[in-house]
Amino acid sequence: MAATDFKDYYAILGLSKTASAEEIKKTYRKLARKYHPDMNPGNREAEARFKEVSEAYEVLSDPDKRKKYDQFGQYWRQAGTGTGAGAGAGWPGGGVNFGDFDFSQFGSFDEFINELLGRAGGAGAGAGAGAGAGGNGRWNYNYRTSTSGSTGFGGYSGFDDFSSSGFGERSAGASADREGSISLTLSEAFHGVNKRITLGSETIEVRIPAGAKPKSRIRVRGKGQMNAYSQQRGDLYLAVEIQPHSFFQFEGENLVCEVPVAPDEAVLGAQIEVPTPDGMVTVSVPAGIRSGQSLRLRGKGWPNPKGGRGDLLARILIVPPKEITPIERDYYEKLKAIRSFNPRRDLSQVRL
Repeated sequence: MAATDFKDYYAILGLSKTASAEEIKKTYRKLARKYHPDMNPGNREAEARFKEVSEAYEVLSDPDKRKKYDQFGQYWRQAGTGTGAGAGAGWPGGGVNFGDFDFSQFGSFDEFINELLGRAGGAGAGAGAGAGAGGNGRWNYNYRTSTSGSTGFGGYSGFDDFSSSGFGERSAGASADREGSISLTLSEAFHGVNKRITLGSETIEVRIPAGAKPKSRIRVRGKGQMNAYSQQRGDLYLAVEIQPHSFFQFEGENLVCEVPVAPDEAVLGAQIEVPTPDGMVTVSVPAGIRSGQSLRLRGKGWPNPKGGRGDLLARILIVPPKEITPIERDYYEKLKAIRSFNPRRDLSQVRL
């Protein structure tokens, strides 16, 4: 394998060699969703990237494979197999202990073989050379080109057939799971709803429980892709998208709304009617409230899928009237004349 054929799985995922298993898993899911063929129909570049990302995850998510990959680099597949043309000649697993030998230092297979034959002594020039190349002192090796365009010793016969490539059993999360999205109105997300969605030629009904939030994920078991190794289907994960509402909106985990009040209500306090997901409720506005302050309506917010309700935050917005009657203007003028409150009193002290 030439140095240019070597795949840096860490670079493919954009991670360092010290990345934790959880970081690898989280990054893979993000990239798999981004490049999945279902999300990029007809985009061959995205499909190739998806295969590359899944191949990297297949190796780095398996502790044993990752250990071999970190130690042996592009030769990790052969490490400890004890098989192949070079097994008797000191190939890893062929009777020679390589310990912590770093195979990633070699730029090509020939460089590795030269070092290997010298390190293994007579083993490399004797039985191994005879078995590999008829005793002519040259190592006879074969490689195949994978469907993703990479080359490797033994090759791999296709993205969906890891069992014949030396990957062993592929995890269901590697590519058998399917990612998608589902758009809901705020009412559907609040109350829960049954949705029919189409997956290729298959139409399924999905139950969305009450309380789904933006970016939450709905898991539908057994509706993913077929795992070529286990012949079982993975799961379908649907990312929830909630359509904008004219009054309610999310801010983080909270359901919020903006409630207008008149200047006199803000000064004197008032009892006002406020919409909630359940209907109108009466709320006490304390005297002297300011714009931007919020009133917490306990138990009137978003439902928790595990039970109970969150709170609704009603943010106060003091709104002056655009049109007033002559009588109202007269009273506002009198109020202005006798008003003792100066809202800009402290601004005189502001300096750069």
